[in-house]
Amino acid sequence: MKRSGEESRTAQTGQAVQTEPKPRKPRLALRYYVWLYFIIFTVVILALIWVFQYFFLGRYYKASKTRDMAKAANKIIKVYGTDEEELKNICMRLAFENNMCVVVTDSSGNRLIMADNPGSGSKLSNDVHNNFSRYILELKARLNRSSSDHYSEEVSYTDINAQGLIYCAKVYDSSSESQAYVFLESSVEPIDSTASIIREQLIYITVIIFELAFVVTMFISKRLSRPITSVTNTAKQFAAGDYNVDFRGSGYREVEELSDVLNNAKSEIKKVSDLRRDLIANISHDLRTPLTMVKAYAEMIRDLSGDDPQKRTEHVQIIIDEADRLSALVNNLLELSKLESGNMELEITDFSIVDKINDCMTRYILLIEQNGYDIKYEPDEDRIISADINKLDQVIYNFINNAINYTGDEKVIRIKQINLEDCVRIEVTDNGSGISKEMLPLVFDRYYRDAKVKRAVVGTGLGLSICKEILKKHGFAFGVSSVQGKGSTFWFEAPYARTRTDNKAAGRLESGLTYGGSDEKQ
Repeated sequence: MKRSGEESRTAQTGQAVQTEPKPRKPRLALRYYVWLYFIIFTVVILALIWVFQYFFLGRYYKASKTRDMAKAANKIIKVYGTDEEELKNICMRLAFENNMCVVVTDSSGNRLIMADNPGSGSKLSNDVHNNFSRYILELKARLNRSSSDHYSEEVSYTDINAQGLIYCAKVYDSSSESQAYVFLESSVEPIDSTASIIREQLIYITVIIFELAFVVTMFISKRLSRPITSVTNTAKQFAAGDYNVDFRGSGYREVEELSDVLNNAKSEIKKVSDLRRDLIANISHDLRTPLTMVKAYAEMIRDLSGDDPQKRTEHVQIIIDEADRLSALVNNLLELSKLESGNMELEITDFSIVDKINDCMTRYILLIEQNGYDIKYEPDEDRIISADINKLDQVIYNFINNAINYTGDEKVIRIKQINLEDCVRIEVTDNGSGISKEMLPLVFDRYYRDAKVKRAVVGTGLGLSICKEILKKHGFAFGVSSVQGKGSTFWFEAPYARTRTDNKAAGRLESGLTYGGSDEKQ
């Protein structure tokens, strides 16, 4: 309740309460994260090795031994019933090489072949000398009860305290069309002593690997984080307002790409900052001049010409003209702001491009007659285009006014219509001093004016920026080309209305700004 009362008092007094953002939880540096992840990875690998050594070594050994016995049984099965002598040789060799007892019996359990490695002491060989059929028959019965064609089990030798494995498989006798059996027995050598040696070695290996991983990961993490740290430090200088910094991130591709992106962003931000500074300076100048004039002539009316109707009329007209100039500047700023924010909707209609340009030319009849300008329109065949007729009229009007402001002493201006395959191209060319190659990308920026031009330039300096936004809004291609000493050409391309074409214009609707070189025209 106390909090609600405080909020109510704040609302009544109209004071805004600003809550400070919660401080972010401090984070570790990148190199520490990299080091930690490498250490965790090393610990996991070592843990897996220890688990396999302690819990799965014996099982893996027995499984490997069983696989070897299965391979030996398959070799016997392949030659069974083909060559009895070869079968005996294979059984003897397998028993010797693998320290096994090999027995082949018929379906009744009668021994056909036996190969016992001397000194194996197997249950199969003992059973042969004492009660041959009993143990064999038990194994055969277990094999037949199983769903597979082979069977294996572990056995214990209590007199020598050892373990063994027995493997048996079915063999189909094609000659007698009966079932035969292969029995293999092998002792499992004790691996406790071997495992103890391996585990002792594993302790030393673990210590060495962990220490080595600690050192190596520290080096790697520092090396990985160094270029990022460098870029971060440079970014801090840039954030403090130093636009002369250079992002240099060497080491690996991602950091180099990040540095390139940041350098491009720095250039663009610097450009925007410079343009903003120039914009404020130019607008301040343009606002100050008419305001000074309005104030001066208002004082003159008050002090000098108040009783003289003729002078009063002249002075009032100057005030009106300067007020119109201020109004035009403000209107252009508002219009440009609407275009850039996307809040202005276009009213698309179909109209004749020739009629539209001829209509624009009527505004310059007085200028041609009184000031000696040579302004001519060179039309092509008439074409119907789709656009916002008022906005496109504004583009053409601004292009021509720009040519008037910057044309040469000959005052020659040409408006050309060039019909292309799927669009009409409108070019406005002057014979002025041209634009340098370095300045071409700036001509459509806000408040761009060429400092080399000595002619008294009229206008707000926002006309080309407005043209750029209008043409982008329409999706029309546009651009400028210039040859220094010969003049400049501003152009745009408007696709034909779809009612007059086969929709070829659809492929040209993406907006594009093109700058011509300073050595050749487009």
